[in-house]
Amino acid sequence: MQTTLANSVTVQGIGLHTGAPVRMDVYPARAGQGIVFQRSDLGGAAVPARWDLVEHSPLMTRLVGHDGTSVSTVEHVMAALAGCGIRNARIVLDGPEAPIADGSAAPFVRRFLAAGIARQDRALTAIRVKRTVEVRRGDAVARLSPFEGLEIDFTIDFDDAAIGHQARRLDMRNGAFLRELCDARTFCRSADVEAMRAQGRALGGTLENAVVVEGDRILTPGGLRHADEAVRHKMLDALGDLALAGAPLLARYTGERAGHAMTNQVLRALFADADNWERVTCPPHIAARLPGAGVVAADLQAVA
Repeated sequence: MQTTLANSVTVQGIGLHTGAPVRMDVYPARAGQGIVFQRSDLGGAAVPARWDLVEHSPLMTRLVGHDGTSVSTVEHVMAALAGCGIRNARIVLDGPEAPIADGSAAPFVRRFLAAGIARQDRALTAIRVKRTVEVRRGDAVARLSPFEGLEIDFTIDFDDAAIGHQARRLDMRNGAFLRELCDARTFCRSADVEAMRAQGRALGGTLENAVVVEGDRILTPGGLRHADEAVRHKMLDALGDLALAGAPLLARYTGERAGHAMTNQVLRALFADADNWERVTCPPHIAARLPGAGVVAADLQAVA
C-alpha cells in the first residue's frame, strides 16, 4: 500500500547555503502524487521530486522545474521520507532551500513519525533494476545492480585522519535507516568551510549543523555520534538522492567516493535504457523489505 502523513508537519530553521530563516510545512498528499515541493514565496510554484529535474550543484541536491523554480538541499528531507516509508507528500517552503536542522535527517524523522503515517488504498509499485548500470569518474564509482529490496554499500577515503577510510554496507529494510543512518550529520573540513564562505556559499553552516574536521581533530563540540559517522551520512545522502527515482528502488547501490552528482548520474544511466529496469507491483514479501516498512512511532526511541 502507498502511504502519506496522517497530519501536517512544520519545521523551522535556517538554510545551509543562504543562512536565511526558512519554514517548511509538509502536508499529506493523495495516493500516486509522489513528493512535490512548492515555493510559497513564488506563489506556490511547484517542483516534483524527480531525478530528471536535478541540476548538478556542489555539495547538495538541487531541483529545478521546467519554469525555472528551484529548491535546494532536498536530500535530507527526501532521505527522511524514504526512510519512514512515506511515498506521497506536499512540501511547502518559504524560500529557496530546505532547513538544514542539525545536519542530519533525524529531526525530520521525529516529526514525521510523531505526525503519523497513513496507509492509502492504492498498490505500491517499485522500480526493479534488471541489469547492472555503472558510472565512473576517476576513482569514483556509482553502481546500481539487481537486488530484491534496497541495499546501500558505500566506501569513502579522505586524507584527514579524522575521517580516513570508511566502509559500510546495509540492507535498508524496515527500520534500518532509523537505527543506523538518520542521525548521521553532514561533514566537511574546516578549510572547505572557509573556501565556501569566501564564495558566498554555506553561509548557514555552523558547528551545530555539521561535523567539522581538521586533520585528526573533530572541531564540532561533543564529537562524533558514530565512529564512522561520515560514511553513514554519505549513505543517508544516497538514500535521499535515490528517492528521486519516483518510486522505491529494488536495487543494490554501490558508491565508492561518490556524491550527489554521481548518484544522479547513475539514475540517469538506469532510465536511459528501458531494458535496464521495470516497474512492478510489490507483493507483501517485497514491500516488507523496503525502507520504512513497518516503522511506527515507537521507533522514535531508536533515533538519537
